[in-house]
Amino acid sequence: MKADNDSEPRSKAACNNCGAPMVKAFAPFCSKRCADVDLGRWFKGSYAIAGEPMHVIDGGFEDGED
Repeated sequence: MKADNDSEPRSKAACNNCGAPMVKAFAPFCSKRCADVDLGRWFKGSYAIAGEPMHVIDGGFEDGED
């Protein structure tokens, strides 16, 4: 039986960022770099849920509904 190695690529799963084989230690990515690239996209606001924009009113948020 083969020992479980965190740096060994998994079979069929691919990195969500570049498509290379996924590595267990960085799942669902292939490397720390791809994980960091994805985190940077979250921080920049590249990932967003579509919808009506919210308006800031007196430090709070208003969604337009009463």
